[in-house]
Amino acid sequence: MVYSLAASTLTLAAPVGCDTSSAEGVEPTAAEAHGPSRVLVTGADEEMLVLEVTAANKVVLRLPRVEVGQGITTAVAMMIAEELDARLVDVDIPLAEARTKGNQYTGGSSSVRSLYGPARALAATARARLVTAAARRWHLPARSLRTRDTMVVAPDGRTATFGSLTAAAARIHRPDVSSRPKPASKHKVIGRPTGRIDARDIVTGSAKYAGDLEVAGAKPTVVARPPTLGGRLVSVDDRAARAMPGVQAVVKVAGGVAVVAESFHHAFKARDALRITWRPGPLASLSDAAIRSRLRAAVPSVGAPPRGSAQVEGEFEFAFVSHAPMEVLTAVADVRADRAEIWFSSQTPMDARESIASAIGLPKSKVRVHVVRGGGSFGRRLNHDAAIEAALISKAARRPVKLMWSRGDDIRHGRMRGASHHRIRASHAWGRVVAFSHAMASVSESYEGQGLAAQGGVAVRGGVTTVAAGPLPSDSGLYNFGRVSGSSGSVELAMPLGAWRSVDSGTMRTAEEIVVDEVAAELGKDPVAFRRGTLRNKAVKAVLDKVAAAGNWGRPLPSGQAQGVAVHEEYGSCVACLVEIDATDPKNPRVTKVVMAADVGTAVNPRGLEAQLMGTAVDGISTVLRAGLHIDRGAVREGSFADFRYARQQHSPLRFEAHIMPSRREPGGAGELGVPAAAGAVANAYARATRTRPRRFPINF
Repeated sequence: MVYSLAASTLTLAAPVGCDTSSAEGVEPTAAEAHGPSRVLVTGADEEMLVLEVTAANKVVLRLPRVEVGQGITTAVAMMIAEELDARLVDVDIPLAEARTKGNQYTGGSSSVRSLYGPARALAATARARLVTAAARRWHLPARSLRTRDTMVVAPDGRTATFGSLTAAAARIHRPDVSSRPKPASKHKVIGRPTGRIDARDIVTGSAKYAGDLEVAGAKPTVVARPPTLGGRLVSVDDRAARAMPGVQAVVKVAGGVAVVAESFHHAFKARDALRITWRPGPLASLSDAAIRSRLRAAVPSVGAPPRGSAQVEGEFEFAFVSHAPMEVLTAVADVRADRAEIWFSSQTPMDARESIASAIGLPKSKVRVHVVRGGGSFGRRLNHDAAIEAALISKAARRPVKLMWSRGDDIRHGRMRGASHHRIRASHAWGRVVAFSHAMASVSESYEGQGLAAQGGVAVRGGVTTVAAGPLPSDSGLYNFGRVSGSSGSVELAMPLGAWRSVDSGTMRTAEEIVVDEVAAELGKDPVAFRRGTLRNKAVKAVLDKVAAAGNWGRPLPSGQAQGVAVHEEYGSCVACLVEIDATDPKNPRVTKVVMAADVGTAVNPRGLEAQLMGTAVDGISTVLRAGLHIDRGAVREGSFADFRYARQQHSPLRFEAHIMPSRREPGGAGELGVPAAAGAVANAYARATRTRPRRFPINF
């Protein structure tokens, strides 16, 4: 439901139960404190959007999602500008604080999908009220008025800004014109390539991240952490550190020893002066080879193939991968005896608020979480371990702190994509695939009360356990492959894992697309033609045809160079990717060209979607060719971008094309969509260029 919340300006909220005073900062009038005055339109009752038109002619929508570089603030601003006929520059999209109810989850490529209807409905209702207010002021029929450039326009040319009408519009209960959103055929903003509304702030440095915040008294803070995952503090001699200039406090925390100082320079110097004895973590005897062996043993059987069929089989290994967002984890915390305030970038602020409250022993009603933009995430900010740690340090030190995890902290002790092992068998007879089986096992986490990871929602039992097989969360039904089956197992390790961009699909579809290429070769068919003949979905065929045509599939290339292709369907969307690679030196391959085509339904901002697809291409290049984490005797070997070798500019394609398929259906998901197709295409291109069958990723590990 959409309600009017204030009389001084036009302020609309959806739906019943919106915690406006504490969660959104909107103070209802006395008359409305007992309940909203009138239902205007049905909306999504979990989004709880709040839209205000201010007297200064600004349209403000408090967004219950976090901006981590994916462009959601721009996409939502476009939705609002479209329905209000407002200038995009007049639309502000601040991030909402953590609430007590509703949906504030940013993930699963769901933000545009979930907000598209509610945001447009709210803006359309605001527009109807503003038009009605102008009509009554001018004594004109409301249907004779038009809106443009954040103002209402009369037939005789008179204009009134939305801001000048907002107080009158707030008192209107029943608009004189329709409050339905526009049909797609009338869109002028949605669907038009648009630059990010925050681009100038980002490139000029005025965009504020957690590390930029000036919270009264908050002092720079770092933590000394154990050399192994899950290691424990035995003893610490902090006398030298405490005596150093600028040091204000040294406190023990679950994850190690924290140093609070006047600057990060002082804090890091003092941290390095601590003399600490550590007890090794529960995986101190475990390294990569043993983990791979356990994963291989945990993969369920793929069963017996159909009689009379021939087999194409493959086993695939995928390494652990760090999220490694460019902005390292940072959180500001001010914990008092009776209340707490935390500032950080969170994809799950409601869960974070509850976890922080539990960790510091306060009711969640006494904990205020300010959501700050993040410099990248890729799933890392679904977890809030840094914020919990900052709150605990603030409580122990009895002062506000600004905690920063170093790059090494996050790579060696932060979340990562779990390693996995896949066994796939495609059975073919009479020139077609008659059965397709995919069994896999992945590392799953199992932390319990051990250090920080426990407070991020995981648990340590110590040691390693193989978990019984279960159904495989796969979408192998993309192809008409007869009997499709899947199963999964897992190996529990006491290490911090987290959802990494595209989650399971990034490895599962990659492995499957490699096998699809190998089946095509076995049957003597071209990889694109074979896919076209077996894909179930016309939309997937269309994106495949698009990249094949745009990328000139099959063109002659020199020895050591080749093309590869792959497709993926998820989130109500589909994508295809064509890659060209130069693997003349197999140890230093270079992707030279990427062509992607995506059908995501309505693309609110095609330019933003192109950027998302470009990012997924780099993810595919990185995780297939270069970037992974090694485990050496219970410790993560890598600690910076010097050894966690994510693709840099010199490894990026010389040419990139993104083709957005036209559609008027509602948006599907896009943020994670391209990773599996990009990774599969890179792997297939490498295989064709080197005439090998890669099985372990990243290839150069």
